[in-house]
Amino acid sequence: MDTDVLVVGGGPVGLMLAAELRTGGARVVVLERLKEPSGHSRAFRMQARMLDVLDQRGLLDRFTDGNRTWPKAHFAGLEPLLDFGHLRNEHPYALLIPQARTEQLLEEHTRALGVDIRRGHAVTAVEDTGDGVRCEVETDEGRHSLTASYLVGCDGGRSTVRKLAGIGFTGSDPTVSALLADVELADPSQLPNGVPGTMRTPHGLLMAISLQPGVTRILTTEFVPPDPATARSEVTLDELRATVRRISGLDVDMDRPRWLSRFTDTTRLADTYRSGRVLLAGDAAHVHFPIGAQGLNLGLQDAVNLGWKLAATVTGRAPDGLLDSYGAERRPVAERVLRETRVQLLLMSPDPKVDPLREVFSELLAMPEVNSRLAHEITGLDIRYQLPEGRYTHDLLGCPCPPLKPGPGDGVRALLRAGRGALLVPDTRPGVARAAEGHSGRVGTVPAGEGPGLLLRPDGHVAWVDPGDDTPADDVLADLTDALRRWFGDPAPTGTPRPPTSRNG
Repeated sequence: MDTDVLVVGGGPVGLMLAAELRTGGARVVVLERLKEPSGHSRAFRMQARMLDVLDQRGLLDRFTDGNRTWPKAHFAGLEPLLDFGHLRNEHPYALLIPQARTEQLLEEHTRALGVDIRRGHAVTAVEDTGDGVRCEVETDEGRHSLTASYLVGCDGGRSTVRKLAGIGFTGSDPTVSALLADVELADPSQLPNGVPGTMRTPHGLLMAISLQPGVTRILTTEFVPPDPATARSEVTLDELRATVRRISGLDVDMDRPRWLSRFTDTTRLADTYRSGRVLLAGDAAHVHFPIGAQGLNLGLQDAVNLGWKLAATVTGRAPDGLLDSYGAERRPVAERVLRETRVQLLLMSPDPKVDPLREVFSELLAMPEVNSRLAHEITGLDIRYQLPEGRYTHDLLGCPCPPLKPGPGDGVRALLRAGRGALLVPDTRPGVARAAEGHSGRVGTVPAGEGPGLLLRPDGHVAWVDPGDDTPADDVLADLTDALRRWFGDPAPTGTPRPPTSRNG
């Protein structure tokens, strides 16, 4: 094989996946069709769950440097706003960062890990040979083929990989037409609700958000299907001005567009996330109306879930069924996001029949328990993977790691940064550390102090919880041993831990 994994698509999701794979010991080649980054920034907010992941990878400071945070978010443009102050995580806020900057930082991180990123390389054919994948690649210099153990399509909603692999993309066709642009406003007060602000009229929706001094993001949504004649054409500033005028009735003086784009509410989900040795992640697996800054975050978490599992698979360390757990865990998460974005778009409809529903939702958002539930949902903190049942159950199983005190937290972050699992050993049950001895190349131990005993997977999700002091020690140890085998494979012989080294080189 030329490499262990071919990642098709060099956007944020593909870069994040490549970094996770390399951290896990896999050889990776990234193939990106574009010769240079597009510079477009449709996404501009990093959600709280992804901030925790970046912290666990030692990357958070790079992303927060020079960027603002916001402890709130809107739900369908309604009041009151969602309050992140009560989120159950270590970073209860959103980070306002343009997608182009996220891509730049992830590329720097990925290159530093030694990943081979090849720009100007377009994949034109994919063949699953049974024991690997062969793909045809076209460049300015000509055509050539590459082979790998696995291939992952991270190449967007119109994914070439998905189509070549014959994976269905089921969902609904567009019902709205939307424009997105970053522009300069001569006079922000021309917008009746100011900046930031939302204007809902019988003709559609107009949103304005300040990205940086002098630059405002304008989002227009008209609740009519796109015109086939213009659906693929470039957006012009005159078209944006005319759309703002139709919705608001105002002539808003805007100029110097950084970029302009059009999109719709097309909502689709891949029928499967894996077909043989071809897998999908990010927009290649799911597309939806971009509201709530969830699309990019959803894709990045796909990458974090898949990375350590695929790395373990190509390096010969994966237990049976580990790779199949990727689609089993991530596809239901995407289903929930697709449902929730449809709900928000419905609530923003200009149809007067929706007004009573908006009033009811505003009353619900004022209820702390409802506000908190929706805040956890759009930030990705409500995820609870349905793990195979063990001897004991616990509310934390399958959930992201809860906030930890500085000592244990530092130890956990050091292990996760290296692509390993972490076993937090409580003072009340030091004997559980023995269970991890045969997995020392894959799992490290950290004193939990007075905190609970936890086993964390490399993606930071809880795979085992100590059921408590009243449970016999032998039963606790047996349950932990089962969890270690399920996620990290059989223990190595005593004194011979297996490091994450590729069997292919």
